[in-house]
Order: sequence, then structure tokens, then C-alpha cells
Amino acid sequence: MTVGEIADLFEEIAPKEAALSWDNPGLLAGSRSWTVEKVYIALDCTDEVIDHAVAAGADMIVTHHPLIFSPIKNVTAEDFIGKRLIRLIEHRIALFAMHTNFDICKMGPLVAGRLNLSDVVPLVPCGPEESTGLGGIGTLETEMTLEHLSLYVKNALGLPGLKTFGDPQKRVSRVAFLPGSGKSDIDTAIAAGADCYITGDVDHHSGIDAVEKGIAVIDAGHWGMEHFFIEYVDLFLKGRTAGLLTATEPYVSPFKVY
Repeated sequence: MTVGEIADLFEEIAPKEAALSWDNPGLLAGSRSWTVEKVYIALDCTDEVIDHAVAAGADMIVTHHPLIFSPIKNVTAEDFIGKRLIRLIEHRIALFAMHTNFDICKMGPLVAGRLNLSDVVPLVPCGPEESTGLGGIGTLETEMTLEHLSLYVKNALGLPGLKTFGDPQKRVSRVAFLPGSGKSDIDTAIAAGADCYITGDVDHHSGIDAVEKGIAVIDAGHWGMEHFFIEYVDLFLKGRTAGLLTATEPYVSPFKVY
């Protein structure tokens, strides 16, 4: 297959035009005409991921987070992004990203399925269809305490740990969530009637202020809310292609909890 043919498959599930205006998904390095026999899938295009892709003999890397967000004026080895781009081109490895377009079109249902929520609707409706949007809000199968829910989320998302803001004995049945960094939508979750909001990158003041406003918050981490992008893309490619090989970044949190 070619890079372009694989990119066209991704357009079917997460069209580039569905992305938010500030985002930069799509083909970031390489050529649509390059031949691809093996795809390496990861959350971020780090130096380590490039090492793994080279060792695996990959011709293309697919990530969730784009390596390039802002315009760059030069590509040099003195800059960490430039150094990565040089390595990719030297090894003839194309780089493709699906970010907010994937969040809007696919990530919400993935998280809702992991948490076994019912009656789920987008928390922030947007995108190509009424059913698409950022995050979601739904109902737990069984009402539980915040403490119980925290442990449930930790196990359901396969996390090494998480942090919770709120009374551990608070009863929770209606849950809002937003994968990635979602502290700016705490008030959206409150307005939607959620008892608890699950997201990542929640700072101290945002967390305690949310509790004062009447909602509990579970910070499952940015990686913790999005790492299953890797498994989804792997299964998608295996189901839609014949003969294309895939390899995935090891399931390891980028940070340690002690």
C-alpha cells in the first residue's frame, strides 16, 4: 500500500475537516506516494518511538498527537522537532497524525465503552454528525461512591494511578468525561448535570474549585484517557488491509507514580 492509500482509510473514520481550527492532523512528513509495508502506531512521535519504528522496520508512523503544531521556519538538528523530522526523512518513514478529528469522531465512544456508560451523548457536540463531539456524558450501570468509581476507572482504563477531587463517599451515577486535557470544560460538565467529571491535566485550583461548584473530578491523566488510540488504530488497519504489517508502542505510562 501507499501512504496516500492508508491516509484515505483514516479519512473515512476521522476526516481532517472534523479537526478543531488550531489543530494540525494529517500527513506531517513524507510523501503520499511512498510504499508502506509496515506501520508503527504510538500516541506521540518521541525520539524513543522513532527508535522503535526504525528497529521494527516501519515505513510509516501513525500517532494521535501531531509532532508539528505551529509553523516552523527551519528544520535543523539543533531543534528537537527538526531533529526528529530529519531522522524520519533519513529513514524514509512517513508520519501521520489523527488528533482532534479522531477525538471528535471516535474517542468518545471508545471511552464510554471502557467505562460501560449508557445513554451517552457528546459533552461538547461538534463535528460532521449530531452524534459526534468532544467527550461525552452518560449513566453508570450502578450508582457508586466516588472512591469506588475512582478504582473502577483506574482498572477500566488500565492506569498506574489517578487523582480525585471530592468527597470519597459522594454518590455518583451521572458521569461526564473528556479525553486529553479537559479542565476548561468543567463548567460544561456541571451544566450537563454530571455528578463527576473524568478528564486529564487538572491542576490544583481547577480541581478544588470544581468541588466547591458541586462536581467531583477524576484526573485520569492525558495519556490515561487516550492511550487506547493505539489499539483502535492497530485493529482498524488489520481489519481494512491485507498484508499490511503493524507494530505498536509498548503499553507504558510516560510517568511513574510512587
